[in-house]
Amino acid sequence: MIRFKAGPPRTGRPRTTSWNPDRCPLRRALARGLPPTALSTIGTGLALHVGQSLLRELRRTRTIARTAQWRLLPPPRVDGLTVAAVQLSADRIARLGGDLYEVLATEHGVRAVIGDVRGHGPGAAPTVTAVLGSFRAAAYDEPDLAGVLRRLERAMDRHLRERARAERPAPAVGAAADGHQVAEEFVTVLLLEILSDGQVRALNCGHPWPHLLSGTRAEPLARADPHPPLGPFPLPAELPTVPCGRLLPGDILVLHTDGAEDARDAEGRFFPLPEVLAAAARETPRTPQAVLRTVLTALTRHTGGSPQDDIALMVLRNERPPPRAPSTAAQSPRPVTTDPRAASPQQFPA
Repeated sequence: MIRFKAGPPRTGRPRTTSWNPDRCPLRRALARGLPPTALSTIGTGLALHVGQSLLRELRRTRTIARTAQWRLLPPPRVDGLTVAAVQLSADRIARLGGDLYEVLATEHGVRAVIGDVRGHGPGAAPTVTAVLGSFRAAAYDEPDLAGVLRRLERAMDRHLRERARAERPAPAVGAAADGHQVAEEFVTVLLLEILSDGQVRALNCGHPWPHLLSGTRAEPLARADPHPPLGPFPLPAELPTVPCGRLLPGDILVLHTDGAEDARDAEGRFFPLPEVLAAAARETPRTPQAVLRTVLTALTRHTGGSPQDDIALMVLRNERPPPRAPSTAAQSPRPVTTDPRAASPQQFPA
């Protein structure tokens, strides 16, 4: 029978313990000269204990990552647009990447953002939080898209300064406290604005242009040169939005990060995203979920199921009804009557 010796009563102050190698059960067993079977049993028990602790920690990390990733998912329908999105992280353990996306219905139109933070995994999460939080506030407040981008730039600059202060030691007395921006950190951002009539406008800071699936075609939404990413360089003084035509009823926009274009197979070949999207445009039913399924299936086959960089995809489909054509009666002029009963009562008294 194993007996446990009662210890002294606990006080309100926590006890601190230090590691003593003489108290290690395996070391005491070796000193007593136990048989190999007993040593094997002790070693197996220690290994199981450590393994269970690591497994619990891994499950907790994955739960936190899945919760954070789920919060990034936009709603399935926003002001007549059906939305489907997915994020694949290069971090196999945390499953939390450095890509961001959001779509919101505002009084200024439907506004969407997609971005890619330098790096991946949990280390990029603070930057994702800073940019997304700023977008969710600015998208409702700013009347024009340029104002939203200015707010994102200020939020990114503030985040970099705070991060630099946290990572660097306190400066010496009399030393300059400025000029401590983290130059290596940046984020690519694409802003879209979709008006009620389908007009699409965009501002791009170093991000890949979306693809428009209209009919059986898949083409880039625009080909204008983007601005530099947020972080290393300031935005220009003028920020004219890029007109991108109209998103007609049934048309689909596919927004993505560069992880989709840069994904390679075992032989180093890039993923043919335009060809895959063209094939998705010809399939039926052509829903956002079907487009995502087609792209993810081809992407998994191409990379062997393990992407080397974070990948984010967001698909928007215009489900709004087509505008009504003016009725014929409203367009035709009012006919002239010759019925004398319709004349003025002064000409035909009762």
